[in-house]
Amino acid sequence: MGKGDRKTLKGKRYNSSYGKSRAHAVKKTATATQAPVAKKTVVKAPAKKAVAKKTVVKPE
Repeated sequence: MGKGDRKTLKGKRYNSSYGKSRAHAVKKTATATQAPVAKKTVVKAPAKKAVAKKTVVKPE
């Protein structure tokens, strides 16, 4: 029960193999039970209108 034993964790590491004694981490996948993620909407700032300049009429 050491490096050469393929049934132990140490043996799995030595032989660079995976199995029941040295399982990979399970990745979580999206399922139907999870709520769907709402998409973010980009709000644009309203366009600035050109302001008409007022001209001052000087009295003569």
